[in-house]
Amino acid sequence: CKETGVQKRADLITSEMYDNYELSIDWKISPKHNSGIIYRCTEENGASYESGPEYQLIDDIGYPDKLHDKQLSGANYDMHAPSAKVAKPAGEFNRTKILVNNAHVEHWLNGVKVVEYELWTPEWEKTKAGSKWMDVKPYGISKAGYIALQDHGGGITFKNIKLRKL
Repeated sequence: CKETGVQKRADLITSEMYDNYELSIDWKISPKHNSGIIYRCTEENGASYESGPEYQLIDDIGYPDKLHDKQLSGANYDMHAPSAKVAKPAGEFNRTKILVNNAHVEHWLNGVKVVEYELWTPEWEKTKAGSKWMDVKPYGISKAGYIALQDHGGGITFKNIKLRKL
């Protein structure tokens, strides 16, 4: 990163792999920044986001690039757009809950379920085939994996992290 002089970045990742759980976390994004929470990720690719779905965290209003619906806060990045825009403005804390139970996944943002999908179904495969992940193996196939808080160059704060195994 030019701004910070950092040459390499690293996600904060769990030491254990998890299969079924509920993760709740508070986060706030700085203006113009972007991050994510990647789940069921593995070490098979170079970066965590290349192996597991990503709960998108971004400045929906002030991000400098044009955003598509599948890139907004709460989205399953480039796979499923959030059903509602309920993210608070940059600099304010949001409350996220991610439910992962076998193939069933839910993304909650500030008390609203914004994404719900089933992994490994024909619909999932079709969605993946139309996304940036179409040729990325092993994206989204792990039945258990690490949870990663993405280092996307700073501008993100996390607190009140709670993980409950199901």
